[in-house]
Parts: sequence; structure tokens; C-alpha cells
Amino acid sequence: MPDAFIYDHVRTPRGRGKADGSLHEVTALNLAAQTLSAVRDRNKLDPALIDDVVMGCVDPVGEAGGNIARAAALVAGLGDGVPGIQINRFCASGLDAINFASAQVMSGQHDMAIGGGVESMSRVGIGASGGAWPVDPAIAVKTYFLPQGISADLIATKYGFSRDDVDALAVESQQRAGKSWEEGRFNKSVMAVKDVNGLTILAKDEHMRPSTTMQTLAALQPSFVQMGEMAGFDAVAVQRYPEVEAVNHVHHPGNSSGIVDGAAAVLIGSKEAGKAAGLRPRARVRAFANIGSEPAIMLTGPIDVTRKALKKAGMTLADIDLFEVNEAFAAVVLRFMQVFGLDNSKVNVNGGAIAMGHPLGATGAMILGTALDELERSGKSTALITLCIGAGMGTATIIERV
Repeated sequence: MPDAFIYDHVRTPRGRGKADGSLHEVTALNLAAQTLSAVRDRNKLDPALIDDVVMGCVDPVGEAGGNIARAAALVAGLGDGVPGIQINRFCASGLDAINFASAQVMSGQHDMAIGGGVESMSRVGIGASGGAWPVDPAIAVKTYFLPQGISADLIATKYGFSRDDVDALAVESQQRAGKSWEEGRFNKSVMAVKDVNGLTILAKDEHMRPSTTMQTLAALQPSFVQMGEMAGFDAVAVQRYPEVEAVNHVHHPGNSSGIVDGAAAVLIGSKEAGKAAGLRPRARVRAFANIGSEPAIMLTGPIDVTRKALKKAGMTLADIDLFEVNEAFAAVVLRFMQVFGLDNSKVNVNGGAIAMGHPLGATGAMILGTALDELERSGKSTALITLCIGAGMGTATIIERV
């Protein structure tokens, strides 16, 4: 089976996902197109060599709907001959897009493909695409449906994470992200987003608050108390997990992932395709995996999928130098480190989504790129990238620097 190599990756900065965010004027289509154009231009790549564009998008409706991957390829000027497909595995969509592109290469059916993702959360609101899971009793009752914030608080309660614990992780995320930007660690891969006149709109993640302290976070009220108590979701959580007497609500905007806009693209190809394009591989995709997990607590998927991906790669935890665990909520990362006994010096070393934001369909591709850049910067070899997923799933990818 051919290897799938990573030749390049780019991402936009993350813009605040609100009407006053810097990227609000830019459609998801144009965010995606700008990343595709950057991959082509940075690598002097003949678009005729690209067999497919796979892009994640969690709310593919309205201006972000209608197979945005194909539309973005056309807008980017890749030519009529480059196809595209949009996929949705909720928060792991961007990572799975890379996995899909890698699988195309590994199967030998494609020689080169681009995987990535996009989300304009300021223009197409979270949950805009709807779905049966939260509202149809046929699935909601059966699965003890809980909103994700309640699930995050349930994890904190069940596994013993206090408000101070989740806040401390959030402060560290902010500090690490701020330091990474100060030291230029993202300069290699973050491309400025430009307007129709070619003027730069945003060149740096704007959701960060590096000056965050435990004291500033302590002033924030928990976000999910009313939802849990008044809407009855705490009772559902206790019914599903009776060992939990009551849900301790510890998550708030400061220790949860930020709502932002952004896009990312990763160039994947075989060894032969890279040679034909005059490119040098930066990393190899060692393995990837997906699992389903219990849907009420929902956000523990990264744990089991990590075990599965390691088994597929013939590796152990000791073989992994760096971990990127999406910071959907602080308790997700704390539980991951608790289970595996990981030192936090190996996890999210450049900060995460609490600081920089979580543009749903793009995040997986972004954090894979962050992991690759950090492997190169630090001289390390291997990284595992994983995300929790709505409805109880997990996706993980292992890469090895070459």
C-alpha cells in the first residue's frame, strides 16, 4: 500500500465568530478558496496534479452549502478538472477530510489530493443545518440527549475536575498561544486573509486573550446552569449516570472553545506524485481511526480512538512525542491526560481552541498543521491529533516527520 505524505499545509487566522469579527465580511467560500490558492501558489503546483479536494464543513447550508469544496476549487482557479467533496463528521470534519484524502492516496486510486475544512460561524450560525438528534424523540430519548456543555460539565463532575482545574487549563492555553504568536511559531503556515481589493483583513488569530488569569476567569458565571436545571438536562445526565448525584457546572466562555471563522488546507500525495511536482515531503500519515462512543457523555471519544489509532500504527503512547487534543471544553483535555497519565508538556504545547477558537469544520486540519510545525520546530518525530465529536465519536490521526 502506498504511503500518504504531507507536503504542505496552510490556514487562515481565526477571526471572532461575531458580526464585529474581522472575517465576518468574508464568506466561507472565499475563506476556503484563499487557502486552496495559497497551497497552489506556495508550492508552484500545477492544479492538473490534484485529483480531489476534500473539505469539512459542519453547517453546509445557505452560502456554505452545495458542496463548498468544489465551489472553492473553482473560485481558487484550480481549473474545471479538479473535483471536490464536502464531508461532515461534526468537529472532526477537517481532520477526517485529511484522512479521506490520505486514504485516496494510500489506496492508489489518487496520486495527490487536498484535505481541509472551513467554517464561517459569524455568517452561518452554529446548528444552522439542524438535525434529528436533539429534537426527534426517536433518537433524543434513546440516547439521553444532552447539549455538549452539559456533557462537558458531566465529565468534570464524574471524573473530579474542579472549577480551578478547568480554569487553570484555560489560562495555560491562553499563555501558550500568546507565546507561540510572540515567537513566530505560526508564521510559517498562517496566511493573511485579504479582501476583494487585495488588502489584508486579518493576519493573526484575534480570539486570544493572553492576559487571562485565574482571577479574571473566576468572575465568569458557569454557562450551563440554567440549561441544566431549568430545561431538565441535569436530570437526564443523572438518569444516565446515576453515580453522579448532581452535575457541577464549571464551564463558561473562558474555559470552552471560542466561536470563530477560519479555513485550512493540507496537501497530501504519494512519494511519486511529490517527485513529479518537485516537492519534498514533510511528514507521513502513519495511521488514522474513528470510533463511536457513549453519546450522552459524548466527549470522551478521543480516549478510545487514541488506543485504536495506536494499535493500527503498531505504536504505544511512549512512541508519541506530541499530542494535539482539541480543546472543545477544558474537561475534555483534562480527562484525556488523566486516563493516559500524560505530562501536559506534551499536550497542546502551542495553546488550543480555548485560546484561539474552534472553527468547527476546519479545526482538525488546523491542529494537524500546528502539530507538524511543532515537530519541525522542536526536532521531534511523531504526533497524534484527536478531537471529540458530537453524538459521541472520536477521530485520531498519527503523523511522523520525515
